[in-house]
Amino acid sequence: MIDLGLATLGFGPDEVAAIHLSLKVAIWATLAALPPGIAVALALARGRFWGRDLLNGVIHLPLILPPVVTGYGLLLLMGRQGLIGKPLSSLGIVFAFNWTGAALAAGVMGFPLMVRAIRLSIEAVDAKLEQAAGTLGAPPVWVFATVTLPLMLPGVLAGSVLAFAKALGEFGATITFVSNIPGRTQTLSGAIYAYTQSPGGDAGALRLVAVSVALSLAALLLSETLARSVSRRIGGLS
Repeated sequence: MIDLGLATLGFGPDEVAAIHLSLKVAIWATLAALPPGIAVALALARGRFWGRDLLNGVIHLPLILPPVVTGYGLLLLMGRQGLIGKPLSSLGIVFAFNWTGAALAAGVMGFPLMVRAIRLSIEAVDAKLEQAAGTLGAPPVWVFATVTLPLMLPGVLAGSVLAFAKALGEFGATITFVSNIPGRTQTLSGAIYAYTQSPGGDAGALRLVAVSVALSLAALLLSETLARSVSRRIGGLS
């Protein structure tokens, strides 16, 4: 684990473990969701196929459904006896009641926010620029890599930060799918919940709330800074 010097600030071992696990879960959830997020956003923004609206609805279901329902669905699908989880368990890949399951749940909950931000960014790209590159003989993959991707980069950054922030604070789906085991699956939100359920836990809950707010604000500020930098560079090239 990365040493953040939290123990010297009065945080207990379980609190430090919860903070480290939250960062680990949020980072992996965001990284894992990014490639399919870009692909789905492209399909929704540019694709013209049967079932497009249905796909859009399914993608955004986690925003509408109670998080517990999403977590229970993951348990049915990805649990040790689940439709997908059972064959994966025979290969040694286990999600339920493991930190990887927390990352999966967090990624699923943050996926709609990422897709929506990237989709809006793609729809804002001037198609004439892509067509101009195509007329010069550039293959579609090269057009995407050199024209589309740089122009949609602010949306990718915004979507990634939104997904990261959502993953950092995810609770309902996570606790349903992987429980709230200290040192193993207990994230910041789970630790705060545990403190609120125990006598004299207000001080610990307030400490972790402060950390959660600080991390979320730092992520949002970093996103704004990067987005402005990218926008200035794109503006300078246009």
